[in-house]
Amino acid sequence: MTAVLRPATADDLMTVGALHSRSRQNAYRDFLPAEALAADSGDALGQWWSERWKWERETHLMTVLEDGERLVGFSYVGPHELDPVGYGELSAIHLEPDQRGRGLGRALMIDALDTLSRRGWSRAALWVLTDNKPAREFYRRGGWTADGIARTEHVGSALAAQLRYVRDLP
Repeated sequence: MTAVLRPATADDLMTVGALHSRSRQNAYRDFLPAEALAADSGDALGQWWSERWKWERETHLMTVLEDGERLVGFSYVGPHELDPVGYGELSAIHLEPDQRGRGLGRALMIDALDTLSRRGWSRAALWVLTDNKPAREFYRRGGWTADGIARTEHVGSALAAQLRYVRDLP
């Protein structure tokens, strides 16, 4: 099968939520408590995405990645919360855990960067969990660099340190 990128629809959001939950549990299990990750079930994240979609669908774009009939990944882009004029933001890239290592995350990132560029931004930013070393390396290989800005946000019920990464857009 060949993976296909397409814009998400409202019908995708519960599936996206379940995928998001599985992706988080797999990627964050070594540094966040299991109970914190369990707090954001697939249903809870599906509802969260459905609510977010209502408010942000005019300014943000979710792209889903399908392999055959199966939704295996997604990305979410829009204006950067700290500097919406100067930066677009890659808010999320998540893959099904069994799909890692196939180049699908890279395909989602390239598509997201192209989308941000087409929307008029010349720079992009994203937030990555400080303890998520594989993700930090993935973004570094994609041309992103940490710019020294940090924050702490909830992931489920746990507080997690995050670093901002930036890069020029193609």
